Amino acid sequence: MVPSFLSLRLSCLGLWASGLILVLGFLKLIRLLLRRQRLAKAMGNFPGPPTHWLFGHALEIQQTGSLDKVVSWAHQFPYAHPLWFGQFIGLLNIYEPDYAKAVYSRGDPKAPDVYDFFLQWIGRGLLVLEGPKWFQHRKLLTPGFHYDVLKPYVALFAESTRVMLDKWEEKAQEGKSFDIFCDVGHMALNTLMKCTFGRGDTGLGHRDSSYYLAVSDLTLLMQQRLVSFHYHNDFIYWLTPHGRRFLRACQVAHDHTDQVIRERKAALQDEKVWKKIQNRRHLDFLDILLGARDEDDSKLSDADLRAEVDTFMFEGHDTTTSGISWFLYCMALYPEHQHRCREEVREILGDRDSFQWDDLGKMTYLTMCIKESFRLYPPVPQVYRQLSKPVTFVDGRSLPAGSLISMHIYALHRNSAVWPDPEVFDPLRFSTENASKRHPFAFMPFSAGPRYGETQYPRPSGLGRRGWMTSQGRHY
Repeated sequence: MVPSFLSLRLSCLGLWASGLILVLGFLKLIRLLLRRQRLAKAMGNFPGPPTHWLFGHALEIQQTGSLDKVVSWAHQFPYAHPLWFGQFIGLLNIYEPDYAKAVYSRGDPKAPDVYDFFLQWIGRGLLVLEGPKWFQHRKLLTPGFHYDVLKPYVALFAESTRVMLDKWEEKAQEGKSFDIFCDVGHMALNTLMKCTFGRGDTGLGHRDSSYYLAVSDLTLLMQQRLVSFHYHNDFIYWLTPHGRRFLRACQVAHDHTDQVIRERKAALQDEKVWKKIQNRRHLDFLDILLGARDEDDSKLSDADLRAEVDTFMFEGHDTTTSGISWFLYCMALYPEHQHRCREEVREILGDRDSFQWDDLGKMTYLTMCIKESFRLYPPVPQVYRQLSKPVTFVDGRSLPAGSLISMHIYALHRNSAVWPDPEVFDPLRFSTENASKRHPFAFMPFSAGPRYGETQYPRPSGLGRRGWMTSQGRHY
């Protein structure tokens, strides 16, 4: 009798649970459909490419390559067009300077539909913060980027670069081509480990190497998730092998950062150690964060410290790696410009074998070549915002508050209405005379406006002329 009663109760509970799940699922679907209707209505004045009934534009982008596909759409639809990832994430994709100015001169928050994917790894650092908290963190971190703090780092950059070049000398003796991207990435992360955590010149230890591998893995996994809309749901994603791998790499990265912070905090309890750190040739990023105080003597919490360190490592390592690799690719592709850069550097160095801070401002032609490389292959090819208030564009069309904006920097930099012969590598576009005539929002390789500074993704794939690695490149 009792077992039958329990069985009946369990059956009733099962039915109630199933019914509750169905109701919640139905309500979620209704909410998504209403959201889609609102987004579609908001973008009704902007014609665009046809969408797949389920995948939106995601499938076509994956099959043909997102960057060049959007450039082709930009030729068809001047200024902007709708962009759908699946049926429920819709953005207005813009690639025209006046449109960019209308949005990116304001300070709207990052689009949570995209940037919430970062939270599990980098937490709520400067990349995703908004409002008073963002201003507080920005104010506390600003002293870490003062010229007097950055100047001593030049020697660290030079030393890490020499190690990489020695490695390339050995590889070159084999007479075979080799992929430079991983070496540049290792050099960039090794440099950041010195500048962020105060690591010595002996290279990465075992724990640091595990951290390096975790950061590299997380960068790749993040890009794969962004372009795979079926991974956008957290519940589904964490159940997949891809999601579990992401969580394991997050744990490695967090454990490393937490341990370094604990060790540094313990060391700084000793007043002699703190005075010794202050008298060093350079302070590392963690020293500055731990010593940062605002006017109320408030400091960053442990969670804030980890978020800012992880954000700094993520943004600094991958953008640097991508930018350097694509610049070297351009120099290899255009040896006449490579020769002019080399002659300029030789003239500046003279009998010296290493750069100094004051040398950097003298490298006029090299700087123009770097900027032209960033134009063709921007380290941050795509950034996103959610409008906090309505916006009206230069042609009279408008979007309401809550709309999502995708600023497609790669397409902006190849906009033929802004850049004559956009596929041609021409460093003189960035001469003082030419740059002064150009729209201030025509060139924005790392975004622009009050929230300047984003994250990036594209990486060179071997010797391909337009090869953007879908498995390793990235766009935010």
